[in-house]
Amino acid sequence: MGARKLLVMLQPFMDMHGLCIGRDMFFELLRVNGLLIRRRRQQRPRTTFSLHRFRKYPDLAKGLTITRKEQLWVSDITYINLTKGFAYLSLVTDVYSHKIVGYYLSNDLGTEGCIAALTAAIRSRVTDQPLLHHSDRGSQYCADAYVKLLGSNSINISMTQTGDPRDNAIAERVNGILKQELLRNIYPGIRQARQEVSTAIDIYNRIRPHSSIDMMTPEKAHSHTGYIPRRWKTAAKTAQRKEVS
Repeated sequence: MGARKLLVMLQPFMDMHGLCIGRDMFFELLRVNGLLIRRRRQQRPRTTFSLHRFRKYPDLAKGLTITRKEQLWVSDITYINLTKGFAYLSLVTDVYSHKIVGYYLSNDLGTEGCIAALTAAIRSRVTDQPLLHHSDRGSQYCADAYVKLLGSNSINISMTQTGDPRDNAIAERVNGILKQELLRNIYPGIRQARQEVSTAIDIYNRIRPHSSIDMMTPEKAHSHTGYIPRRWKTAAKTAQRKEVS
């Protein structure tokens, strides 16, 4: 978990004990004790195969203003390292709250894992308002069974038009948080990986605060209504501010 978020979570404890520590000193304290996160660089398996016979759909999510939960879901697949090979984690995330509403860890890249994650997400729905599902153009999301499941639940379909990860940025960000902060580097087998993935997603949804949703947890943001301010600044805004100064 990032140091800024950890500082926010520890604030009530520090207030209770009359402690006062700034952000920079907190970072230094973590660094001295070897508690800062180091980004991992590893061989990555390919999870998206877009050269297939299935129909590909247009991008309906681009430029969409998000005002509520269950307005836009994003789906993606990421890999989990096992001692022998990989497992593949299918995720469905609500863009408004950043809550992971469905997931499944599979032995392979078949459509079944994505269908299981989507089925869980559909079961979690609490509104009947129009919903858009956005993903890459991988064969799993274009497959007849997946498209049929979306259609039978009146969920509209949107897909990225390029291979640029920024076209599905929130899904990519969720993948990164899970793998860099909440999951181990490698698991001995898929059974243990499934147990710890479940725990990690529970922590992600219920405990970890997010800068992009006003330092709320996704679970809390999912029960929120109306505009949610962000607590982070984009690189472009930071550069613009420096230029103006």
